[in-house]
Amino acid sequence: MASIGDFDPLNTRVPATKIELTVSCRSLLELDTFSKSDPVVVLYLQAVGTKEWREFGRTEVIDNTRNPDFVRKFFLDFFFEEKQILRFDVYSVDSRSSNISKHDFLGQTFCSLGEIIGSTGGRLERILSGIPGKKCGTILFTAEELSNCRDLATMQLCANKLDKKDFFGKSDPFLVFYRSNEDGSFTICHKTEVIKNTLNPVWQPFTIPVRALCNGDYDSHDFIGEFTTSYRELSRGQNQFSVYEVLNPKKKGKKKKYVNSGTVTLLSFKVESEHTFVDFICGGTQLNFTVAIDFTASNGNPSQPTSLHYMSPYQMNAYAMALKAVGEIIQDYDSDKLFPAYGFGAKLPPDGKISHVFPLNGDSENPNCEGIEGVMEAYFQSLRMVQLYGPTNFAPVINKVANCAAQFTDGSQYSVLLMITDGVISDMVQTKEAVVNAASLPLSIIIVGVGPAEFDAMEELDGDEVRVSFQGRLAERDIVQFVPFRDYIDRSGNQVLSMARLAKDVLAEIPDQLLSFMKSRGIHPRPAVPSCPLPELHN
Repeated sequence: MASIGDFDPLNTRVPATKIELTVSCRSLLELDTFSKSDPVVVLYLQAVGTKEWREFGRTEVIDNTRNPDFVRKFFLDFFFEEKQILRFDVYSVDSRSSNISKHDFLGQTFCSLGEIIGSTGGRLERILSGIPGKKCGTILFTAEELSNCRDLATMQLCANKLDKKDFFGKSDPFLVFYRSNEDGSFTICHKTEVIKNTLNPVWQPFTIPVRALCNGDYDSHDFIGEFTTSYRELSRGQNQFSVYEVLNPKKKGKKKKYVNSGTVTLLSFKVESEHTFVDFICGGTQLNFTVAIDFTASNGNPSQPTSLHYMSPYQMNAYAMALKAVGEIIQDYDSDKLFPAYGFGAKLPPDGKISHVFPLNGDSENPNCEGIEGVMEAYFQSLRMVQLYGPTNFAPVINKVANCAAQFTDGSQYSVLLMITDGVISDMVQTKEAVVNAASLPLSIIIVGVGPAEFDAMEELDGDEVRVSFQGRLAERDIVQFVPFRDYIDRSGNQVLSMARLAKDVLAEIPDQLLSFMKSRGIHPRPAVPSCPLPELHN
């Protein structure tokens, strides 16, 4: 089960990858009477929660053109699980002032980094606006993943003659890797297994993304010692053993004859490249997003403020917040923005039959809603039409979405099902069977629990600790992520922060789950769809 920990959406984190963003403009306004503009593009990033804009960087200034192709790139950390909103302002520079507001404004546009990456070939074109009554031209973005972001390092280490820490035995050593940050702090990036009762451990080989290694959990363990190294130094281990002295600063200060607390030897080190999530997205893989909402009676009467489905004119209910938080991020990777949306556990008009998988828009032939706003509309409309009932059956919805996912096992599509519920699953056995069957398909399932109920039984489906099984058959992959929404609610009542926290945790596993399916089936990303060359425009 995922854990939020001390989440701070503005803290430094290991990104999914790094993206190089190239910018061009076409048909910019001419503001100078006797010459063309001297354009520059300024990129601003929006802070999570506060919505404040912070300048990230600027391109160079290109003199006397309406059609600049900027050479200076923007290098951005990409977090799939976040809505990274970008603002691009275009100015014509007519003085040496660094204060951008003193220059002529030519237009602006907004988009998310996910929209650029999710566009065909990682290329997005947007119309510039911001000057009433004027056509401001267009701005074009091309996103490319940095090649070193796909590298994986596999290494094995052992230690020799470590300090004895246990009174009656030896030691139970393990290694913790920290990467250094730009501010001088350190962040944990890997911990080996513990080897019991030895001063000469040989740890199992492990694999770690290079970006995590070089780009805390301070439990009370006995500290043996430390050593520092660099990625470059580790990589020399491909040709030779590297031996590091383990030093304990406290012992070194107290004992004049102190030599070391043992040694650690790098036995092997190997680097290889792998396909990335961005490779598949830029190669045309679409994320298909499906929603399933719990309409059982335990949610309470939707017309009453105590109901989890209550539609307040002042704020969204937990269902709407979870839906919007996850959907607004995933929709950037789905070109048609059409999302099937279902309800379960309600009696439907006109005959009052109970349904465990009904389309929120009322159209059995076409359950698709246009964008997340369309899903929200259909959800609110259903609340007025159906009677909340029960029981809470998950299997019918999972099987329906799995049947759709089974039609696209060639890597062209990957499905994500978001289920939002307030109670304990009534058909746990059937649901486990459905999950085990779905684990062999291009599908991930996100379950968000809303309200005060105890969701202990639900955690059985989240395969982080113990893989889900049915009649002795283990799920091929871990495809379920379950979280209770209450763990993510911001104490100050900031709904934007609550939604960002939820999305961050429930979506963080999707890229790796997609990659695990592709790898298990030997599917390689298609080459990035070539973008049309920019027209050569001459002044």
